[in-house]
Amino acid sequence: MRLDQHHQDFFTAVRDMAEKHVSPVANEIDRTNEFPAHLIEVFGDMGLVQLAVPEEYGGPGGDLLSGCLAREAVAQAGSMALAQLAGQNSIVVNAILTSASKELLDELLPTLAKGRTITCIAITEPDAGSDPSLMTTRAVRDGSRWIINGAKQFITWGSMAKYALVFARTNDLPGSKGISAFLVDTAQDGWKVAKHNDKMGQHGVPNNEIFLDDVTVEDAFLVGEEGNGFGAAMHGLHLNRPTVSAIAVGAAQCALDYAIDYAKQREAGGRRIVEFQGLRWMMAEDYTNIAAARHLVYDCAQSYDSGAPQDEVTKLSSMAKLFAADTVNRVTANAVQILGGHGYMSEHPVERYLRDAKLLGIYEGTSQIQRNIIAKRILR
Repeated sequence: MRLDQHHQDFFTAVRDMAEKHVSPVANEIDRTNEFPAHLIEVFGDMGLVQLAVPEEYGGPGGDLLSGCLAREAVAQAGSMALAQLAGQNSIVVNAILTSASKELLDELLPTLAKGRTITCIAITEPDAGSDPSLMTTRAVRDGSRWIINGAKQFITWGSMAKYALVFARTNDLPGSKGISAFLVDTAQDGWKVAKHNDKMGQHGVPNNEIFLDDVTVEDAFLVGEEGNGFGAAMHGLHLNRPTVSAIAVGAAQCALDYAIDYAKQREAGGRRIVEFQGLRWMMAEDYTNIAAARHLVYDCAQSYDSGAPQDEVTKLSSMAKLFAADTVNRVTANAVQILGGHGYMSEHPVERYLRDAKLLGIYEGTSQIQRNIIAKRILR
């Protein structure tokens, strides 16, 4: 699938930026687990943090394909973690655009359009992950406002976010029917960062446990109708999955490129190991799988951008994420294998790529959830 000139130029520009600003610090971020805050300005100046904000609010108005390309380019430069900074606001923006009040949109989106503000989405709880019916965080109406109490777990960007899209139960209807969505300003005292999770990989990007203790939200910041907020979350997630899949594609390409360069230099038994048929077949299969994953991601994004039905986009986004996550885990493991003992050592980045890749099959809906979504749509 060929990109038009606009998207080719965009990918090249982001890749050049990432090679200049991301590649040199990727290993250091993994070692220190500290987020380089100055990169928010670098990414924001390119319109990447706020990529999904519409032009009418001062944003770039980037399409879904551009979001995928931006994340692929940064991951290809060597950092799956920092690839999340490209399009960082997109999941919240996409979740609220069609369902939030004009007051909310007019207040939030011009701020996000400046590219200096981090947001997060808070769904997962200690006992409620993929099954929303187990959600216990509650919001109670108090006149013209809502008061939220509860706990959220594994919240990416939770400690850095200025705004959070928080999901809470507002009635006792079964399943997701009683769940509402609220835009929360995290500056208030009730938003408490309880824990900074120590992750296996993708260091530098914060992941937190959050307590909500009498967090107050004005009625205008209820997203969508009361009791019907989970649809907003799903819309945002379905559009975020292709961009997460693009991270997997870029990271897999990065790992394979590194392994190929190493194999061309490394000798064993008087021959360069790139000449060994077993390794050549391994690299050929990896290259083919990366190309197939990239095609799925681009097809999903272009289908959405061209107005395909939401149900079709949902199916394609799950297909892309399932296949891309499996691909990046296989390719990074093969890269470590190709380097042998050297691949297991931190002096080579492939061991980091392998650790980082594991998350791709877990967040934004596990690979098992993606299989359920796909099956539901093809077995009707």
